[in-house]
Amino acid sequence: MTFALAAATRENLPGILEIYNEVIRNTTAVYSDREVTLEDREKWLDAKRGAGFPVLVAADSSGVVGFGTFGEFRAWPCYRLSVEHSVHVRADFRRRGAGRALVLALIDAAGAAGKHVMIAGIDAENVNSISLHESLGFEVVGHFREVGRKFDRWLDLKFMQRFI
Repeated sequence: MTFALAAATRENLPGILEIYNEVIRNTTAVYSDREVTLEDREKWLDAKRGAGFPVLVAADSSGVVGFGTFGEFRAWPCYRLSVEHSVHVRADFRRRGAGRALVLALIDAAGAAGKHVMIAGIDAENVNSISLHESLGFEVVGHFREVGRKFDRWLDLKFMQRFI
């Protein structure tokens, strides 16, 4: 499959919204059980842009097939060179390279912005995402047990990091 990466635009927001809400409904990749609205995504995009953080989309002729961004890891000033990223891919497009391409593009963007470390928070049962991140040089640095609850069960969260 062929797709192109680009900076997200407001026109991409319905596709981003569709992907994000599907992830909330059907997976543990986002520890939330509340779907978001288009207005929420508009505010999110404006906030990311206002803070100078990238929001990227992977798209093909069918529309947005994935998106990714990064932001502050923690709000205190001494964490300013560390970022946490988030990447989500449309259900019918998973395991086709869009996630890998988005993470690699975010690593490049973080390097260009002078960042030092990229962090990923991944559900401990998401072996595909963990494997992808390991293949890109991330390593597991923490495992938090039963820190989330979704679908009537406790969820473990793994933190992975990669030096830029």
